[in-house]
Amino acid sequence: MQALTHPHLTTPLPRPMLRTLILALALSLAPAASFAQAAPTVDSAAKPTAPAAQRPVAPVSGAAQAARPAAASPGDTGAVAVPRPSEKAVRYFRGNNVLWVVGILWGILLPCLALFTGLSARIRDVSRRIGRNWYFTIVIYGLVLSLLAWVVGLPLAYYTDFVREHAYGLSNQTFGKWFGDMLKGLMIGLVLVPLLLWIPYLLLKKSPRRWWLWSALVAVPLLVLTQFITPIWIDPLFNKFGPMHDQRLEAQILAEARRAGIEGGRVYQVDKSVDTEAVNAYVTGFGGSKRIVLWDTILRKLNDRELLFVMGHEMGHYVLHHVIYNLILATLLILIACYAVHRLAGWFIARWKDRFGFDRLDDVASYPLVGLIITLVSLAVTPFPLAFSRYAEHEADRFGLELTRDNHAAATAFARLQAENLAVPYHGTLYKLWHDSHPPIGERIDFINAYKPWAQGKPLKYGDRFRDAAGGQR
Repeated sequence: MQALTHPHLTTPLPRPMLRTLILALALSLAPAASFAQAAPTVDSAAKPTAPAAQRPVAPVSGAAQAARPAAASPGDTGAVAVPRPSEKAVRYFRGNNVLWVVGILWGILLPCLALFTGLSARIRDVSRRIGRNWYFTIVIYGLVLSLLAWVVGLPLAYYTDFVREHAYGLSNQTFGKWFGDMLKGLMIGLVLVPLLLWIPYLLLKKSPRRWWLWSALVAVPLLVLTQFITPIWIDPLFNKFGPMHDQRLEAQILAEARRAGIEGGRVYQVDKSVDTEAVNAYVTGFGGSKRIVLWDTILRKLNDRELLFVMGHEMGHYVLHHVIYNLILATLLILIACYAVHRLAGWFIARWKDRFGFDRLDDVASYPLVGLIITLVSLAVTPFPLAFSRYAEHEADRFGLELTRDNHAAATAFARLQAENLAVPYHGTLYKLWHDSHPPIGERIDFINAYKPWAQGKPLKYGDRFRDAAGGQR
């Protein structure tokens, strides 16, 4: 999923995204089934709340429209200064850094405890006595481990995603809603365990030398399926989506979509104000399920010109095929992760098999070991997918600018995002490399202020993608 800003949500599915993706699709394809996934982590720029069941979206009233920021005059074309972060935003940012480290250590500590205490092996033994055959042993083991990881991770998730968000004024969620969302995420994981956890262990059993390659290949259609069904079946479990209720703004957005070469585009509005005061928009889905989603908070807090740039940015992800590129990158990461497990797991098992209680990787008790190795490898390779993500976001910004040619509105949109999401405008190099999926907001505003090729008689990078009002190429 591509987002305008960090979609930091109190997500009921475990995180961080990279470890979740690799663990869930390369090994078990069950997001709640690993100790390594139980650690909550914190994004830096925005921290809205989790996907959650929403109240029905109310039509936009005249009063609500009047409450929205007034659009700047078309003559407002000057550069926009990068806002200084508030003291509150700086405290939030520094706390996020601490929690990010805590999340990494948590994701290492839990599988180590499961392995070196022999807990994983004992769970396997109990599962074997109850299940009696190979498949049910794996299923029972996965269910027990999922529940245990969820319970152990719950206090930290409660602090990071509920207590702290309320303390900083970013969350409107009631405890009941937050806990309900956590339960829904757990239920999704428990359903996936019997459907998918057996696949990598079957491949390990049948092809111990090439299982890592077959796992990556199997992950490809599953990744595509996940991208396709998430907006249709998973997201509606947590959010109630509806059409745009401001028909005038919707007409402007659809006209912009046609100029971007997108026909039959779908834009959805979500009532997120019951959960958060933060703002966000994103593109999600694949093929026929692809859509642009706007939170009602961003509709309320940005003016029309700013929203049209936001839409241009999201259309850029669609037109530039970033979802497809992300699927390719995810497949490559899964291949690397599985190969690392193949190469390194033997050393761990040979050294500590008596402590672990297993001597083969195809033993389901090895699951925390696989999760531990993938966590460590993910930490090492994280700068590469994050660099691609920042590049994709930068090019989506460029696309939105070339489509709207409204630099002033684009820059003020990011200035509002910085204030609403308690972001800081610039980050250090190491922080960017290991944490930033988006360019820092200050860098984005600086680029927006400077990028005006149409005013300098230079060609547009994506000009050949745009259509004129009559439907022809520009």
